[in-house]
Amino acid sequence: MLVLATQLKPHSAIDDYAQRWGIETLFGLLKTRGFCLESTHLRDSQRLSKMFALLALAVAWAFSTGLWLHQHKAIKLKRHGRRTKSIFRLGLDHLRAILLNLDSRFDDVLQVTRFLSCTQVRVYRACAKIC
Repeated sequence: MLVLATQLKPHSAIDDYAQRWGIETLFGLLKTRGFCLESTHLRDSQRLSKMFALLALAVAWAFSTGLWLHQHKAIKLKRHGRRTKSIFRLGLDHLRAILLNLDSRFDDVLQVTRFLSCTQVRVYRACAKIC
C-alpha cells in the first residue's frame, strides 16, 4: 500500500513518485549497494563525467548479466514474495567473481562480454520491464 499526500499536480503524483523511486534506486546502486561512489571524492567535472559514463555502463552490464542469470536459474523468493537477491546484485557478484579470476574463467569472460552489445542491451531493457 502506498499513501501519497501532495498539493502539487495530484493527477500525476503517482507517476512522478515512480520516476523518483527509480532515481533513488539508481543512486543506491551507485553508492551503498554497489559501487561506493561517495568514496571517490572526485570534484573535477570532466573526471566526474567520465566516471558517470563508466558507472552507467557498469550498471547496465551488471543488470544485463543478472537478468540473463535469472532467466537461466530463477532467483528464489522469500515468504513475502521478494527475491532473496536483486537482479543487479546477482549480476554484479557474478561479474566480480569472473573479473577477479580472469585466468581460470576465460570462457565466462567471453559469455558476459556479449551483454555489452547494443543489441543485447535493448533486448534486456525490454525484458527488464517484465521483471
